[in-house]
Amino acid sequence: MLVGMPVDHQLSSGPRACPSGLSRAFAFLGKRWNGVILGTLAQGPAGFAELTRAIPAISESVLSDRLGELARVGLVSRTVKEGPPLGVSYQLTDRGVGLLPALQELARWADEHLEGC
Repeated sequence: MLVGMPVDHQLSSGPRACPSGLSRAFAFLGKRWNGVILGTLAQGPAGFAELTRAIPAISESVLSDRLGELARVGLVSRTVKEGPPLGVSYQLTDRGVGLLPALQELARWADEHLEGC
């Protein structure tokens, strides 16, 4: 009902409410850093240290928590590379890649409409 339809044409006979899918998406993606981490991993697999450098404002403990959360919902996979040295790499799963067009569209919209914010 939202996509491609002007707001004034989205009439409903029931009470006004945010679509449940949109509400769930923003509850998860709106959580600080989740979208940024996904956008960073859109450039390809990365290790923890590389992600820390790419997103300098995030603490290591928050990055670890968010990566675990993204892995639990199936958007990111974690691969352990046996050492020495031992290494861990994170990358988008197919579900995560499926989210990229929406993230790219949000980024495009923000570039056009949120300059200076």
